[in-house]
Order: sequence, then structure tokens, then C-alpha cells
Amino acid sequence: MRNILSRFERLTAAQMASLLILVAALLFFVRLDDPALLMFDEVYYVPAGKDVFDMVRRSNQEHPLFAKWLIGLSVAIFGDSPIGWRALASVAGIATMVSIYVIALKLFGDVRTAATAALLALLNQMLFVQARIATLDVFAGAFLFVSIALLVWGHGRPGQRWLLAAGICLGLAIGCKWSAMPFLALLGIGVLIGWRERRFRAGTVFGGAAVVAYLVTFLPAVFYANEPIKLDQIIPFQMYMFQLQTRPLEQHTYQSTPWQWPLITRPIWYLYEPVQGVQRGVLLIGNPAIMWSGLIALAACLWDGWKERSRPLLLLCALYIFSFAILIVIPKKIGFYYYYYFPGLFLTLLIAATFHHAYRVKERWLPAGFLAVSFGLFTYFYPILSAAPLPNDQAFHRWMWLSTWP
Repeated sequence: MRNILSRFERLTAAQMASLLILVAALLFFVRLDDPALLMFDEVYYVPAGKDVFDMVRRSNQEHPLFAKWLIGLSVAIFGDSPIGWRALASVAGIATMVSIYVIALKLFGDVRTAATAALLALLNQMLFVQARIATLDVFAGAFLFVSIALLVWGHGRPGQRWLLAAGICLGLAIGCKWSAMPFLALLGIGVLIGWRERRFRAGTVFGGAAVVAYLVTFLPAVFYANEPIKLDQIIPFQMYMFQLQTRPLEQHTYQSTPWQWPLITRPIWYLYEPVQGVQRGVLLIGNPAIMWSGLIALAACLWDGWKERSRPLLLLCALYIFSFAILIVIPKKIGFYYYYYFPGLFLTLLIAATFHHAYRVKERWLPAGFLAVSFGLFTYFYPILSAAPLPNDQAFHRWMWLSTWP
């Protein structure tokens, strides 16, 4: 174990990033065409993506256009097939993992800590499942985490290009899904606090870039073959989307409340049915080791961050608390476990931060041991994360730890 750890510790930041990208690509792309049918919300977003990319009509109008356009782009590049539907979602998943690596590297200046955060993101199971399905969340998450990485990396560096790039990425994240919109306020406050000189200009560059980038994602709709959106209708169309998103919905089998998500008491099946004559399943469920330990890490980072006035620790705590709090207050009539996607990823940074802050070099086996446990659980759940063949339609009982698990 020591020899393996020593070899990895000798890798440069760039070498480690390259290795992580290779691991993520193998993880996400292997058997990406399973299942060979549209699953869960792909039945809405893949057809909508084709319509949006081909500029045919408004489709799935309750959400912004950009993520659907990217799904259509993926189909145009890789073909109208399971791989074509999901390929760019996997690329977005890789970008999310790399962004988490960059955030941890900049905050703590340690390749080992950054690699720990990135590997935990790969093993937290939510990223794996979301990166292998053509829905909106993984695209919104990718641009959001890239935006945060750019802000963290650019802090203290001369020029406004980091703010401009971060603002554009956040605008594109909102253009994928409105779940990223509240971060405009949080990250905007962070810019005003972090850029002490010329605060007003910094805030204007960041916020202005985000708003412009978001609005630009609607320009292709002006040229739709059917029911184009006129330029003067773009702003009123936002209210129409809001009305669609807040309308009353029927009760759903897998609906849940925010208080259930941190404890993983109500995961959700994206698929559980025979496909090509074989029973398969895809369960969106967080890795119990990471999700439950992440809450302990949050408490530890809050305590140490407040006691020592540690900005990196308090920043990560703020990101998790904010991302979870907005799920409680948003005017959605019902909720689902996949709403916890962003907070679940922030937990991986909090765990890596706890290991970095609390343990000395001679105790470096602790993060490695936790990664081993997380990997073991990921391997255990892998068959129902990846749509692997199952022996029969009752096989799911093997993985149902709690009575509230479906």
C-alpha cells in the first residue's frame, strides 16, 4: 500500500489530472449503450433535443434550451443510438470531475487532496448515473462546477478574464436548467467579497456575462421552423417557463422530500425492466459511505472553519448548505432524489477537505482506506447503477438495505 501511495504522490498535478480523466472516461463510456432504450426522462429530453438542435419547434418548454441543444448535438455527432444520446452527457460528467479536482487543488494546494475529492466524486454514484443518461442535470452541473473552478482558480490573478469566463459558464449552466440559477446570487456575493479591488466592476463583469450568456442560448429559437420565439418574446417566455415549472403535479411513486435526501431514504429507479430479454436496472442512489460520512465532514468543516477562520473550509460549507437550502424553498410541488445532485457532489469536497485539514502526512492511509471502502460499495452497487444483466426480476432485493428503498 505504501509503495502504491508513494508512486501516486510523485505525480504532478497535470499528470494526476490526466490519469483521472482516463479513469473517468473508462468508467462512463464502457457499456454506455446499456440499456439500449430510452430510460426515465430520456423519453422527453432526447426527442426534445432533436427538435431544438434541428430548430424544428419548441419542445419540453418548461426548461431552458441549452442542455436539450447539447443532447441534440450529441445525436448529430454520434448518431441516433444509445451512445449518441448519452455521449456528451459523459463528457459533461468528466468535466464535472475535473472541476472538482481543480477546486480542491486551488483551495488546498495539494495534489493528493485534489485527487481524493475527484475520486470520491467518481465513486459517489450520483455522478456516474447522471453521466450515463441524457437528461439536463449533468450538463447544468458541469457548467456550474466549471464556473466555480474558474472563480477559485482566478482569485488573486490579474485581469477580468477569469470572471468573464466564469460568468459565461454560469449563464450556460442556467441555460441548461434553472436549478443553477440561485448560484448567481451566491457566487456573485463571493465575487464582491473576494475581489476587494474594483468590486463593482468585478460583480458587473461576472453577473453581466452570466445574464448575457443565458439570454444568448435562446437566440436559435428565433429561427425555429414552427412557432419561433420573437426577440421581444424571450423575456415573457421566462414567465411562461416559470408557470410550467410551478404548476400542480400528480403524485409520483418516487417523489420525496428534501429531508430524505441526505440520508438516502428514497432513491429512485431510472430503469427496472427486461431489456433485450434480460432484466436490468438503473437506480439513482448515493454511495452510503460518501453521503453519510459527508454529513460528518460538513460538521467538522463548519467547526474548524469557524474556529480557525478558514476561508476554504467555510466556502465549501457555504456551497453545500446553500445548494441544499434552495431545494427546500424552491416553489416545486413535488421533489425527487436527483435534486440532491449538486449537494451530493459538494460533499465529496468536504470529505477531502476534512482529511486534508485533520490528518498529518503519516496518517495518509486514512483517506486511502476511505476510498477503498467507497470503491467497495460502488462495486457492490454497480450492477444496478449500470444496467448490468440481473438474474431475475426479484434480484433487486439484494441491494435494498432500507424498507423505504424502492
